[in-house]
Amino acid sequence: GSVPAGLDGIQVVERKLKVTTRYGGRFLQSINGISGSLTSQRDWFFFINGVEGDRSATEVTLHPGDVIWWDYRRWSGASMSVPVVLGAYPEPFIHGFPGKTSVVSANHKLAAQIAAQVRGVVNAVTPPRNFIVIGGKLPPQTARIKRFRSGALLELGTAVAERLARDPHALRFRY
Repeated sequence: GSVPAGLDGIQVVERKLKVTTRYGGRFLQSINGISGSLTSQRDWFFFINGVEGDRSATEVTLHPGDVIWWDYRRWSGASMSVPVVLGAYPEPFIHGFPGKTSVVSANHKLAAQIAAQVRGVVNAVTPPRNFIVIGGKLPPQTARIKRFRSGALLELGTAVAERLARDPHALRFRY
C-alpha cells in the first residue's frame, strides 16, 4: 500500500501491518505473527527499490516513489545475501542504482523499448553504471540480475525481454 514519504523502513510496515521489533526497535522481529528465528536461521530482510538494505531499516528514510519490499527468508548459504531482486524491475535501474543504463541487444527495437522503461540508452558510448543484456547465449525464458561494479547487471532471455516490453511489471515479486 501507499504511505507518506519521510517515514523510516519500519514505520512504513507498522502503518499497514502488526509488527514487533528487537534490538531497541532497530530491527524487525515479526510481521503479522511471522517471527524471525535464530534456531531456524530465518529473518526479515528489506529491499529499497530492489536493492537489499545494508543497515537497519530505521536508518533508511523513504522518499516519494520509493518501493520497500520486506522478505522473510533463511540467512544461511546462498540466501544469506540477495543484493538485488528481479521482482522490483524497473526500480533498481530507476531509483536503486540511479545513473546511466545501457541496454545491449541485437534487436534494436526491443532494446529501445526496455531502455525507455529504465530511462536508459541503447548501446551507450560512455561507461554506464548499469547494464541490461538481452539475448546472447541466455535461454529465452531466463532472467537473472546481480550487482555489477557500482550498479546492476540484468540478463534477459528474448522471451522474457519481450514480455517485459509489453508489461514492465511482468516479473513483479520474483527473485
